[in-house]
Amino acid sequence: MRDASENSSPDPRVVFFDRLAADWDTAEQDPAETVRQLAACADLLKLRPGEDVVEVGCGTGQLTGWLAGQVRPGHVLGIDFSPAMIAKARAKNIPAEFRVADVCQDELGENLFEVAFCFHSFPHFRDQAAALGNIAAALKPVGRLLVVHLNSRAEVNRFHDSVGGEVAGDHLPDDTRWEELLAGAGLRKIEQIDREGLFLLKVGLSRQAPLEDT
Repeated sequence: MRDASENSSPDPRVVFFDRLAADWDTAEQDPAETVRQLAACADLLKLRPGEDVVEVGCGTGQLTGWLAGQVRPGHVLGIDFSPAMIAKARAKNIPAEFRVADVCQDELGENLFEVAFCFHSFPHFRDQAAALGNIAAALKPVGRLLVVHLNSRAEVNRFHDSVGGEVAGDHLPDDTRWEELLAGAGLRKIEQIDREGLFLLKVGLSRQAPLEDT
């Protein structure tokens, strides 16, 4: 999978996030605090050494180094549709690979990853059904998708509506819509947590037999 061109996607969110990239690591919460909060959820994520991970919507790579540490000697590929975000991530010399790619239109390969990790990114996928289809194809038979937010679903949706502009209406789906989206992509829900300070959806392939401690 090669980098997509800067003009390959008509999504106005690309320009929105390109514009924010320069100050992304300083304008909001300290990235170190974000990593600390995510690390506190490590027992729920169950990332394992040796797993290969695609981080979908990696931004400037704020979490990528932590992910790489969790799965070493596994490999982490960070993708984002914002070329400016990927440029910032590459400049950090994180032990991971970074590519410009739009999960809604670019194939991620087949049977490559144990984990697809979407942190604070899923609501911004303009075609969530297409994104899930590309993610499902990229997962190994025992692979899983983790959709993670450090806020509840209601909090996430209210925040994006308050920001307005290109991201107004960028929502985490309700439970009924999740079921429809997952079924259409050949995926099934394993676990969901939706509480103050955390939304976690763990998803596996429908053809995958249930596994203990997954």
